[in-house]
Amino acid sequence: MSILTEVNTIDPTTSTELQTINETKIVSDIKTTFTSEEIQELLPHRYPFLLVDKIIDYVPGKKAVGVKNVTINEPQFQGHFPGRPLMPGVLIVEAMAQVGGIVLTQMSSVEGGLFVFAGIDKVRFRRQVVPGDQLVMTVELLWVKQRRFGKMQGRAEVDGQLACEGELMFSLVITS
Repeated sequence: MSILTEVNTIDPTTSTELQTINETKIVSDIKTTFTSEEIQELLPHRYPFLLVDKIIDYVPGKKAVGVKNVTINEPQFQGHFPGRPLMPGVLIVEAMAQVGGIVLTQMSSVEGGLFVFAGIDKVRFRRQVVPGDQLVMTVELLWVKQRRFGKMQGRAEVDGQLACEGELMFSLVITS
């Protein structure tokens, strides 16, 4: 007696499945979050002027989402304002710019350079930011020209409410 068995096997490493596995690996190799220590490796800012505690989402060449935990022990609250501490608007804009700096410093064409403010447009403050708030800032790259100038759209929110928004312009200063 002979037994004939036909086995249909599917090779799990077919080209389509391999491509999906490789794409997943490439996507998982891209860093999408940054700790405070990693931010300090990318930005020159230090206490008391480092205004980003962590990056919670990062898309290379496109956008970053950063968090600033606003605390009463920050030096600006001693004078802004006694008895009614408010985060100065200029520091909210600076915090958004630092989140944007994460996007810009990760671009391969800017090695050995530092992006600095070249201008701000259409900035509006919609809500006060006070100690105890968590400022969530989303900054998206709009364009880069001649690898020297960039424009970004920034948005800062507290508890899902818009606190500040505006356009940030940057210029590359070669440092090395």
